[in-house]
Amino acid sequence: MVNYNSETDREWWTQQWLDILNRYRFKKRLERARNYARQGNVLSIEFSDRRVLAKVQGTQPQPYEVALWLDVFGDEEWGYVIETLSQRAIFSAKLLAGEMPQNIEDVFAQNGLRLFPFNLDEVHSQCSCPDKANPCKHIGAVYYMLGDRFSEDPFVLFQLRGRMKDDIIAKLRQLRGSGEGEKVAETEEITTQKIDFDPPSVAGYWEYNQQLEPSLVVISPPPGSETVLDVLGPIPLATAVSKEGGRSATAADVVMQYLDTVYKNVSQQAVLMGLNRESEG
Repeated sequence: MVNYNSETDREWWTQQWLDILNRYRFKKRLERARNYARQGNVLSIEFSDRRVLAKVQGTQPQPYEVALWLDVFGDEEWGYVIETLSQRAIFSAKLLAGEMPQNIEDVFAQNGLRLFPFNLDEVHSQCSCPDKANPCKHIGAVYYMLGDRFSEDPFVLFQLRGRMKDDIIAKLRQLRGSGEGEKVAETEEITTQKIDFDPPSVAGYWEYNQQLEPSLVVISPPPGSETVLDVLGPIPLATAVSKEGGRSATAADVVMQYLDTVYKNVSQQAVLMGLNRESEG
């Protein structure tokens, strides 16, 4: 269950969704909506095509019916978005792992779109209650509960924009696979074209004895701290608990911490070696 008052331990995409509602100016109504979400007044949430349909128990015996939806993107728009996503390996890897890439909105912006609504006016909703205000506390409660769904499965937001999870994953795999196939084909073509030349020596394959132009060589640390560990996620090891420095840690925690240290040390040493060679040259 999402803690609607705390911004810690919450996925960034869930926080961004909740921030849209939290900017609503009627704070007392928001507080009642949060209470409804916490207290279990949202009896059910289901998806019907591109809409969220929910039943919310109010003060009357009969629960109110709520509908919520976003503007969907067309097939051509989604085609451009998924093709752009497939061109970035980190985006594809994170989505295939069930995680929302941090700068996913850049991909939609490149195609003139927005994944997240900009404000509440872009979130369409209806409620069968007599309250004329929109969002009412019942709609607000459903909105908060959707934060739970986004936390569990970020593809729910894609669904509200008109694309199902299976469709996106299948298309990403297809495009990534075809891209690898094209690279193989290009390699085979180049090999065929150069068949008349003597192949390079295997022993000296990684050697380059020519002087490099200093102005063209720039050695610097990587732009971010993200490693392959961040892409792959937690290692599925046994849940045995050990004591590390007075605190509890699972086997997966210990291994991940060790590998994280190794990756960072290797990266740092590689940069230092490169800088030393650069200064010697």
